[in-house]
Amino acid sequence: MWRHVAANAITFLMVGLFLLGGVILWGRAQYDTPGPLSEAICLQVKSGSNMRRVSEQLADEGAVSSAAIFRVGADYEEKTGQLKAGSFLVEPESTMREIVDVVTRGGASTCGTEVVYRIGVNRISVQVRELDPATNQFREVVQFDPAEDETPADYTETLAEADTRLRVAMAEGVTSWQVANALQQMDVLDGEIAQTPAEGSLAPDSYEVRKGDDRGAIIARMQAAQVRLLDAAWEARDEDLPIETKEDLLTLASIVEKETGVAEERGQVASVFVNRLNQGMRLQTDPTVIYGITNGEGVLGRGLRRSELRAATPYNTYVIEGLPPTPIANPGRASLMSAAQPPETEFIFFVADGTGGHAFAQTLDEHNRNVARWREIEAERAAAAAEDASASGN
Repeated sequence: MWRHVAANAITFLMVGLFLLGGVILWGRAQYDTPGPLSEAICLQVKSGSNMRRVSEQLADEGAVSSAAIFRVGADYEEKTGQLKAGSFLVEPESTMREIVDVVTRGGASTCGTEVVYRIGVNRISVQVRELDPATNQFREVVQFDPAEDETPADYTETLAEADTRLRVAMAEGVTSWQVANALQQMDVLDGEIAQTPAEGSLAPDSYEVRKGDDRGAIIARMQAAQVRLLDAAWEARDEDLPIETKEDLLTLASIVEKETGVAEERGQVASVFVNRLNQGMRLQTDPTVIYGITNGEGVLGRGLRRSELRAATPYNTYVIEGLPPTPIANPGRASLMSAAQPPETEFIFFVADGTGGHAFAQTLDEHNRNVARWREIEAERAAAAAEDASASGN
């Protein structure tokens, strides 16, 4: 009898172990199987939350098939205590393991709302935008000019949220003074910028920042990034380029940056200036003259006067030979590479063509025809503007 009982007990134990092993294997398979989520979601993990709450959120959102298996898996990987606060993008069909990694990895939020401080050539603006996880596109909530507009409530409320991302977006062609001035106006940053950074030394890009970040440290990040870009362009430069130093390359790239806003034209513009340098011609470019007047501190806001084009200043390339003494703005990677590797052309002239781009020419006669056409376009636009003003006045 006891043998029979013992045999039955052993049998039940083996069956139990077999079933337990099956459950474990099934649970592991569930943990690593693509999840049921059909569209991406933005999962908000609030400060002070725990893995139980997060697992229930995910189950409610339809991102995991079992909150319990999610928690057990996190425990098994010893990641339960590593949960981070923030807003995290959960992609369609993410496995539980992948989601655990997302919410415990740390670093910046990957979705939700962000505030972008945009430093442009003509203005500074602040944009509050929110990522739509389904389309992975940002939706603008509000945008305003901090120098002219009243601070919107949406901005203040967004800043108060712990998981809001902050970003500084610096456009190509802005001056170092404009960047330093803009950073000084950002109330989310701390510290002072001791002096305006050297012109051209800052890399145009988008930089993630945090509340309380030091302004000087952000400038240092921008400078380090520009050093890397300039080094790469210098290493890749054409051997017969008529410049001798990295600073010359930076200066040439800054002129290219200011001369055209059309990406496809950068190479042609660079080729004009390289051809002029090779032929001993003056560069004769308006942006350098403007920089000599403003010193990079804001926008001139008017046309150049004849007296300014004739004035002998270090930046007047209608008067001086070769390049000006410093860059005139902060060029981006594309302008640096265009200056380092300009295409071979015969162009030595260019003028606006009325489309936002330029008409290029090899000879003075051809250039004069292009200039004449541009003058006609200017006259037509002036006449149309006057007609519109007269009509609106009536």
